[in-house]
Amino acid sequence: MQDDLLVVGFDLETGHEVHVAEQPPEYWKQRGFGGTGSLVCFYCFHGFEAARGTRVPLLTRGRLGGKVRMHFAHPPGKAPAGGHHPETVWHITTKHALANWARGRVGVAGVRLEQWTPDRNRRADVAVRLDDGTQVALEAQRMLMTDDAWRARHRDYVRAGVVDVWFWRPRVHFPHVVLDEGLPVWFYTPSSGKVWTAFGQPHVRVHQWWKAQNLSVFGVHHPPCALDELERQALPLRELGLGRFGAVLPEHLQKALQESQRGAGEEAAKQRESEARYARRMRSQEQRRVSAPGRAGPKVLRQARPGELRCAVCKCALAPELAKAGRHILC
Repeated sequence: MQDDLLVVGFDLETGHEVHVAEQPPEYWKQRGFGGTGSLVCFYCFHGFEAARGTRVPLLTRGRLGGKVRMHFAHPPGKAPAGGHHPETVWHITTKHALANWARGRVGVAGVRLEQWTPDRNRRADVAVRLDDGTQVALEAQRMLMTDDAWRARHRDYVRAGVVDVWFWRPRVHFPHVVLDEGLPVWFYTPSSGKVWTAFGQPHVRVHQWWKAQNLSVFGVHHPPCALDELERQALPLRELGLGRFGAVLPEHLQKALQESQRGAGEEAAKQRESEARYARRMRSQEQRRVSAPGRAGPKVLRQARPGELRCAVCKCALAPELAKAGRHILC
């Protein structure tokens, strides 16, 4: 089943868009083709590739748990010539799939379609309110956006206190500024009900890499960094969670990431300890050298007084003859 063959329904009784997953198949069959006819094609009725107001009662095809997922379809010979525009179909189908998914997540208090932010600067495809009060915007993005256009929308959401989560249409290039902002990317395929995201491959361990503030990047990490080599990871949408920072990977993928990053963290700890042992040994040798019989100068290293020369490494007092070097010989 191709994504551009999927159909979103319109319920003439309620006046709302409807998605096949919102009710049992029997419910829709009673209202579609061969039934009351109140379930019609959303696109035809609203004038997409057909005269506005065109009523095409829909069939309900597929079965739960079967090879073909449940979906609405035009009766044979009733679809517009060439079908509906793929971008339109993807956007509306995805919007409803995301809303249905969000309603089933733990900790979700409310879900609304096409909802404005409090300042009315942005209208989310799907607005979600969590039990803790967090506001989340789910965006189904069907077309390429420039960096500036995406950044403007993202920052409007940030100013409004809304967490924005972006789902992109497959084969659409996403702005890499998304990764610069520290957000993951999600792609959604309605026909399979799957999302895929990108994991960043481990960074090269360059000189003194163990001193980096964020050691997780030296294992497989999510979200990836802007210049990372990417690894695609696909999973059913239903396995994603939703929390106060956005979409949440399932536990088995979180554990896999943690395992990859644990090795880098353990090696970094060993490197830091080795560096500390070397520094302690060097200080001990320096102390023995300056306190040896017959040597001029202080017997032991001491902290420099205000205004006194000090070693750039150990910060102890520095003899005038070492002023040019700025450090003790063994530091």
